[in-house]
Amino acid sequence: MFERLKERGFQIECFSHAEAILTLDFPEAIAELEAALSRATIPVQEIVAGGGGETKGTQRLRRALTAQGWPKFTFKVEKTINGIRRESVSHEIDHVRSFDNGARIALEIEWNNKDPFYDRDLENFKRLHADGGISIGIIVTRGKSLHDNMRSIVRRFLDEQGIDGFDDLVPWGYMPTPRQRAAILSRTDREKAPIPFREALTDKFVADKFGEATTHWRKLEDRVRRGVGNPCPLVAIGLPDTIVTFHEGQSALAEVEAEGAEDRISDL
Repeated sequence: MFERLKERGFQIECFSHAEAILTLDFPEAIAELEAALSRATIPVQEIVAGGGGETKGTQRLRRALTAQGWPKFTFKVEKTINGIRRESVSHEIDHVRSFDNGARIALEIEWNNKDPFYDRDLENFKRLHADGGISIGIIVTRGKSLHDNMRSIVRRFLDEQGIDGFDDLVPWGYMPTPRQRAAILSRTDREKAPIPFREALTDKFVADKFGEATTHWRKLEDRVRRGVGNPCPLVAIGLPDTIVTFHEGQSALAEVEAEGAEDRISDL
């Protein structure tokens, strides 16, 4: 299952019989997910320009999933007693695949949120599964290789583009905040053992934007091992560092800049 993804370095782990359920009951879902995920790429320029937020690459993945028949969906669960509604709860899920027999699979993408979002996702899956709303939950997140190698990814970009000062970042759509600039300069300008600008910038960028308290494989694994969301069948998919590309240059910023222009117009 997901052999094409595994060949690209994706992490795939199944819990509570999710693999058996997918392969026997929903083989078309496997093919659809593999088709969308196998084409996923994130230009490094988008990571930098986005300042660590959701990249255009992850938004393209969302559109690919929607095109495969996995749109956003809101579950509404109501509790009634003697015909009187006592409780109503809604659960909005990023991507849901619905089948002719009424079965559904729920999928959330956690590229770079605060890690408590995993608790929300897993508990939503648990409740929806218990209520018969979904058969399986899926979480797509930063895999171990992508999280662990983020520092080298950012540093490679800075080295290849010759970034040696804050002004050099302007063409790439990123500018550190005053607090971040002060922290970087405190390390580059100190009298004792100053460090190169690229090293200080890399450390600060990755620590602030992709730190240990964000959504990545180990944080998800910790929760699943503790039983959060159990017994809902779960598939965890980790995005690998191989999806990051370096060859696009300034062209990778076109979509980012276009959206920024749209946002500025909407604010007028």
